[in-house]
Amino acid sequence: MLTRRAATLLAASTALPRFAIAQADQRPSITIAVQRIANSNTFDNLREASNVGERTAQMFNERLIEIDWRGDLSQKPGLATAWRRTDEKTVEVTLREGVRFHNGDTLTAEDVAARFSPAGMFGDSRPTVDGKTLPHAFSAIVGQGSKELPKEIPPVARRLWPGLDRVEVVDARTVRFHNATPDVTLEGRMAALGSEIVSRRAYGEASTWLEYARKPIGTGPYAIREFKPDTTLQLDAHDDYWGGRPPVKSIRLVEVPEASSRINGLLSGEYHFACDIPPDQIAGIERNRNFEVLGGVIQNHRLTSFDKFHPQLADPRVRLAMAHAVDRQVIVDALWAGRTRVPKGLQWEFFGDMFIADWNTPEYNPARARELLKAAGYKGDPIPYRLLNNYYVNQVPTSQVLVEMWKQVGINVAIEMKESFVQLRDRTLPRGVRDWSSGATLNDPVGSLVSNFGPNGAAQQAREYANDEFSKLCVLLETSADRALRKKSFARMLQIAEREDPAYIMLHQAATFTAKRRDIKWKALPAYQMDFGPGNFAL
Repeated sequence: MLTRRAATLLAASTALPRFAIAQADQRPSITIAVQRIANSNTFDNLREASNVGERTAQMFNERLIEIDWRGDLSQKPGLATAWRRTDEKTVEVTLREGVRFHNGDTLTAEDVAARFSPAGMFGDSRPTVDGKTLPHAFSAIVGQGSKELPKEIPPVARRLWPGLDRVEVVDARTVRFHNATPDVTLEGRMAALGSEIVSRRAYGEASTWLEYARKPIGTGPYAIREFKPDTTLQLDAHDDYWGGRPPVKSIRLVEVPEASSRINGLLSGEYHFACDIPPDQIAGIERNRNFEVLGGVIQNHRLTSFDKFHPQLADPRVRLAMAHAVDRQVIVDALWAGRTRVPKGLQWEFFGDMFIADWNTPEYNPARARELLKAAGYKGDPIPYRLLNNYYVNQVPTSQVLVEMWKQVGINVAIEMKESFVQLRDRTLPRGVRDWSSGATLNDPVGSLVSNFGPNGAAQQAREYANDEFSKLCVLLETSADRALRKKSFARMLQIAEREDPAYIMLHQAATFTAKRRDIKWKALPAYQMDFGPGNFAL
């Protein structure tokens, strides 16, 4: 329900606030209220590999290849204008001419090579061609007093680029990506979150890694002016942007954790956009014709993940029982007003010929859940459910529904509220169940199922999951060029991860909704990413 203040504002806000207009620059400055700016309080997307990080990443950074978010989700030129395969392990890339970084430097092949180097990404790690899991320390970055990469970065880099050996500089505008194994997804990896290109000179001149990561010098339409951790992010137009003059003079993101406060601020004129709007608030906002809510389903799935090594979850039948106890359609209808859907497991249609069309998640079947629990000998001992306070939209209400559904079949799940992802992953106390989401970082299963649950996926690096057959199939998926074999392997991986040795419970496809003034001409993407580039903002 809307607060009393919000209802009053809805009735009274006929006079809309005026944008701040500079005398010499007639472009508007805007303020965006967000639930969270950055989980790690940094903007290197190998560290800030998150939904909130995705929202801002391409305001200031760009990749060699981009995703056509407004089209068919195919790959399109970004900082590269062309790319070609020279063999199954090598891709040659031609860089766009005349691209300038925020510090005025021109993009060259040296910048690309520096980004995909030991100093920029990989540390002393080598291509992980045998499926070896690299240790990952899930710790908060509160200070990085040297130029050394934080120990979290190389394992995440090898999750994204498991077999990359080196990037060769051919000439000023040409590079070659050399992989240690065949990889049909190299082009997709160039378009994925974490493959942003930053200025080699600026990276080298930063006194510490943290100094660089809080103000990366990229090529995007906006440059970071100032970041106040947990508070605000200020960006200014990059008027030398190769794609044209940015339509907004400056963008200010403000961290406002409570949805009601974001909505109130929008209606009062304090904010021009309010993100992460719960579906049950949309109708109330749109009762005032001066405002509208945009958005819908995105290339991301919400799931609940297991720590299979918790004593009560060691038997896969208990985990499968938990999956059968969940009525996903009730969650979609009751908490999302039918604005999303239950997907066919951890996959998306834009996988193309790798999509397993005849696969479905375990059906809602309480009787089957009870049978599995009896066979497993589950006696009702508590299972901890670590939870953040609505980091995901509707997270707490969803958790309450899940706990009740599990209770109905005899599963005792106890919610434990946590304040950060570091606490969520902490291994000093028993872990059981936690919330998660999986984004389709590229148009292939290696960008979701493998990157989340494979040998160097976050779950295995955190010691939450392991399955020998599954891990071997992950390596095959990453290294084989045989598409028929890859699809067969992916189907088997879904069988393992969702039924035989469950790693997670698929809940629903994620959706995101953004409220704004109706007179602002702006279109949302099917992603968490917000686009304020040329052609997507007018007043």
